[in-house]
Amino acid sequence: QLQIAESGGGLVQPGGSLTLSCQSSGFTSSGFILDYYTAGWFRQAPGKEREGVACISLRNEETRYRESVEGRFTIARDTAKNTVYLHMNNLKPEDTGVYYCAAARRYIGLGPHGYDDWGVGTQVTVSA
Repeated sequence: QLQIAESGGGLVQPGGSLTLSCQSSGFTSSGFILDYYTAGWFRQAPGKEREGVACISLRNEETRYRESVEGRFTIARDTAKNTVYLHMNNLKPEDTGVYYCAAARRYIGLGPHGYDDWGVGTQVTVSA
């Protein structure tokens, strides 16, 4: 099982910015050998289902975004640091939740069911 570690969550005011980091040995060129195709960010608010936010292909860096974050969030990969980032700008209270990073072996998309390995999550709270 792939080890995944998220960091960077916290409390931010509406309109503010945060960058989440997700580090894993699977997010390097060796990810190809380990047969991981995609890294994704998900979030879960209290009482709601987990939903996909953004994902990036570890092969060709194709990205996909949830419509509500399009233009505000950017997912990016740094191969040298084994890290995938989620840059979040113009944050809104509805962005509040636990943010999870995950890796998929043979899937690209925003459906949680397609992902094989998960981190434990990091809390993001957007509040005045």
